[in-house]
Amino acid sequence: MNGETGLSAFVEPSVILMILAANAAVGVITETNAEKALEELRAYQADVATVLRNGCFSILPATDLVPGDIVEVCVGCKIPADMRMIKMLSDHLRVDQAILTGESCSVEKELDSTIATNAVYQDKTNILFSGTVVVAGRAKAVVVGVGSNTAMGSIRDSMLRTEDEVTPLKKKLDEFGTFLAKVIAGICVLVWIVNIGHFRDPAHGGLLRGAIHYFKIAVALAVAAIPEGLPAVVTTCLALGTKRMARLNAIVRSLPSVETLGCTTVICSDKTGTLTTNMMSVSKICVLQSVNHGPIAAQYSVSGTTYAPEGFIFDSNGIQLEIPAQYHCLLHIAMCSALCNESVIQYNPEKRNYEKIGESTEVALRVLAEKIGLPGFDSMPSALNMLSKHERASYCNRYWENQFKKWTRDWPTENDYMFHRIPILLSQLMFGQLYMISVLEFSRDRKMMSALCSRKQMDIMLTKGAPESILSRCTTILCNDDGSTVPLTAAIRAELESRFHSFAGKETLRCLALAWKKMPTGQQALSFHDEKELTFIGLVGMLDPPREEVRNAIASCMTAGIRVIVVTGDNKTTAESVCQKIGAFNHLEDFAGHSYTASEFEQLPALQKTMALQRMSLFTRVEPSHKRILVEALQHQNEVVAMTGDGVNDAPALKKADIGIAMGSGTAVAKSASDMVLADDNFATIIAAVAEGRAIYNNTKQFIRYMISSNIGEVVCIFFAAVLGIPDTLMPVQLLWVNLVTDGLPATAIGFNKQDSDVMKAKPRKVNEAVVSGWLFFRYLVIGAYVGLATIAGFIWWFVYSDSGPKIPYSELMNFDSCSTRETAYPCSIFGDRHPSTVSMTVLVVVEMFNALNNLSENQSLLVIPPWSNLWLVASIVLTILLHMLILYVQPLAVLFSVTPLSWSEWTVVLYLSFPVIIIDEILKFFSRNSGLRFTFRFRRGDLLPKKELRDK
Repeated sequence: MNGETGLSAFVEPSVILMILAANAAVGVITETNAEKALEELRAYQADVATVLRNGCFSILPATDLVPGDIVEVCVGCKIPADMRMIKMLSDHLRVDQAILTGESCSVEKELDSTIATNAVYQDKTNILFSGTVVVAGRAKAVVVGVGSNTAMGSIRDSMLRTEDEVTPLKKKLDEFGTFLAKVIAGICVLVWIVNIGHFRDPAHGGLLRGAIHYFKIAVALAVAAIPEGLPAVVTTCLALGTKRMARLNAIVRSLPSVETLGCTTVICSDKTGTLTTNMMSVSKICVLQSVNHGPIAAQYSVSGTTYAPEGFIFDSNGIQLEIPAQYHCLLHIAMCSALCNESVIQYNPEKRNYEKIGESTEVALRVLAEKIGLPGFDSMPSALNMLSKHERASYCNRYWENQFKKWTRDWPTENDYMFHRIPILLSQLMFGQLYMISVLEFSRDRKMMSALCSRKQMDIMLTKGAPESILSRCTTILCNDDGSTVPLTAAIRAELESRFHSFAGKETLRCLALAWKKMPTGQQALSFHDEKELTFIGLVGMLDPPREEVRNAIASCMTAGIRVIVVTGDNKTTAESVCQKIGAFNHLEDFAGHSYTASEFEQLPALQKTMALQRMSLFTRVEPSHKRILVEALQHQNEVVAMTGDGVNDAPALKKADIGIAMGSGTAVAKSASDMVLADDNFATIIAAVAEGRAIYNNTKQFIRYMISSNIGEVVCIFFAAVLGIPDTLMPVQLLWVNLVTDGLPATAIGFNKQDSDVMKAKPRKVNEAVVSGWLFFRYLVIGAYVGLATIAGFIWWFVYSDSGPKIPYSELMNFDSCSTRETAYPCSIFGDRHPSTVSMTVLVVVEMFNALNNLSENQSLLVIPPWSNLWLVASIVLTILLHMLILYVQPLAVLFSVTPLSWSEWTVVLYLSFPVIIIDEILKFFSRNSGLRFTFRFRRGDLLPKKELRDK
């Protein structure tokens, strides 16, 4: 016995240590590494800068910059530090700062400081922010902030200050564990106290030995009550959930976040790049069709929402144009879009997508030229599709550039820094070698740009700009049907202005007008006076388009009781238009109380802020700090917040949210700060992931119910054995085997239970909802009590009734400890026989296998959801029984676990004692389904677990 006990003492801690080590390894591998996110912020810092030192400009590492340095920036440059504009070296300067603010359009910078109070980054138009990119123009600026004193540095500091949120399931399991530990401790102490009178029994050999004996029983009781396998099973179930989510294109980076999705009540979604593509594209075209029957404007729509040259042109009836270039106005629009343009579009084979260099609106025109195609080729659409992606990126644009002699500009790009070409380019810029008078750049007063092109002794000027500026300078207009040029009458002008106001107002499109003018032969220069008496070609409307699948996803969120708040740095009007398109403002005519800018929200009194948070659907003109504040405010209202985003500016909020969701095409910083990444950038994937999260939680409740009810049975068994004064029914090593091995396999298989069909029709569960409710805990007690009593019954049966047992009276069994002090008709050694504990252990294992079948559903009968609906569970039950038979019939294992082989008659009794657990649970499920019949079992409180506030804030 001593040898067995010593070996058992070695096995038990070893197995527990292995479980703990496995859990720790999983945690280390899967949890978010915040330091990685901070490191990846460096990717958005410029490597070099053109700095004025010792009276001349030179190329220096960006890390050498100090406040007060004068830096020159131009197209393609990444801003090396936060800087204030001091001199404009071109007509205008535009910067793409979506990475910081989420604005869908580039921002025009100016020398004058803002007069706005409480100015956000978007209002600071005289500041160049570190990490953003110049898309047009050239300027000088003075450094005002480096390192952590930049806007990008504040994001880093915010991430450092943000602590990871504990998931709702972990909080509830921690609460349940605390509650369970207190109950177990109380029962252990009670068992020890109840048996104080037996400390002096002769069988123990003295008071101290008796106290130690009953202390061992108390320890066995603790082993029985604590579900040692629960952490491993929870981890395994969550891991299985991550695998299923990966098939849905949702890559989970933090295991607990799988379950968190199931109770999400609010999704704060970034607009730019998440609900929209963050790729400006032309969606509408308006031209004059003909004047034969009055001024008739023709409107076309354009498909395709990315920078890929993939899309089609449709007429007002929705019919696709086979060869768009055969229409005169569309042909001239393509020509003007390609030639009056300073941007570049190229294919990146590593990222497998099309990328832009330059202004987003100009890139949209480049893509439009590719979609319209080229004239004179009947096989044009199919011919273009045969090109490689690299050739296709700008094939039509290059065609027009080759047809015309066009002014070109060789702006430095990031690659120029690498190859040290920047000094040469700078000298060319300074001495005007790259500037030619044949191009009139865009300026703020003119709001237009013109380019002089020449082809076959014919010189033409192509112009694009704001519609009001272009229309005021046009005297004629091109007809789409026959290519003729007719006078621009007041009626035609009114029609075009009406279409423009419709595009810009109702549809919130960014509009550009295109025009052309035939110039005198041989003219080599343009002047501002040439920009008059133009011929109007057409009007194009573009936008950062919503993703096609988002509208249905928003509707699914509403059905599931999940509120969506759109969060963006864009202006209020544009964002409200997008929200209308995606259905976030469904059934709302007045947006007041549902749409706020950051400054409007900050000015609200505390009570009104609380009410605004409960109704808000749109939050605009926000900085990174505002997103984090919004998440914290919602969490204070006990909301479970999911935050989506793709930019560096989203990282602090992603880290602070209960679950951060990054886009697969987003920045590395956002991905590293998030808990989950959407590989397909599809907002709709979140809905599928939420459904999976809810199913995982339901299955988690089921296997917790299974394991706890089984452990309650073990506690009942040991407690009543101690109270009744009968020998130990189960040894600690036997209890450990049952808890870790035989319970663990079916509990894990319960995680494969099928998802309920109505899982997304229910409202999200409350964050303070207990894992174990009052009625459910009552069911635990009933099932657990039966498990414990059946286990004791098997033990007593062998002593009192079994043909292979001693058949002693029950009173003798209760007085076993005094056997050595009195005369008996049986040897005292029978109380050390391994048969009764083997029967008890086998009853415990088999009854728990039947109980596992009860957990296919919380309330549905086995007649509705049969065992074969989860074949993994059936297989785990079979494997568990085989493992149990292995330790019974293999001698070395039988000695280790203090068991012995059972006869067929003993197995029959085991089955008789085990099967009724199914009948009992079927009755309890019937009461659960018919809630009105269980009034006598209702608890006054909703649950038996201690409820505490989720957040002590």
